[in-house]
Amino acid sequence: MISIQIAEALFPQEIPPELIKQCELAAQMTLVRAHAPTAVGVTIVITDDDQLHQLNRVFLGIDAPTDVLSFPAEEVDPDSGEEYLGDVLISYPRAVAQTDSGKHALSDELQLLVVHGVLHLLGYDHTEDEKENMWAIQSQILADLGSPLNPP
Repeated sequence: MISIQIAEALFPQEIPPELIKQCELAAQMTLVRAHAPTAVGVTIVITDDDQLHQLNRVFLGIDAPTDVLSFPAEEVDPDSGEEYLGDVLISYPRAVAQTDSGKHALSDELQLLVVHGVLHLLGYDHTEDEKENMWAIQSQILADLGSPLNPP
């Protein structure tokens, strides 16, 4: 199950429902293309720069905001038996800024960030040894979603 949450820090800013649906589709497509188990849970939190800055500092020791962070959980819900992969947090203001500088649609940027974050939950990384594989699957998923973005 994919859960999308909008952080209170973004209120009263409204995120269009179609963007939320596209984020959910991107997460589902990533799980399918990366051959994740069929019954898994992922939470995507759309939040602000301040929260990602704080989490980046606390958990990664990087004192700067970022666009997306992933927090793997790898837990099993005792009631449903569903594996919970973890949380993906996305900075909405940073996504908007990257859209403006990259001259592409906000929906494409959000899908890129969701795909990237979910791949991290599934164990993909962009270290020297694994970067080529992660970029390849990420590019394929974005192409499947109809996104014009093709990151490095």
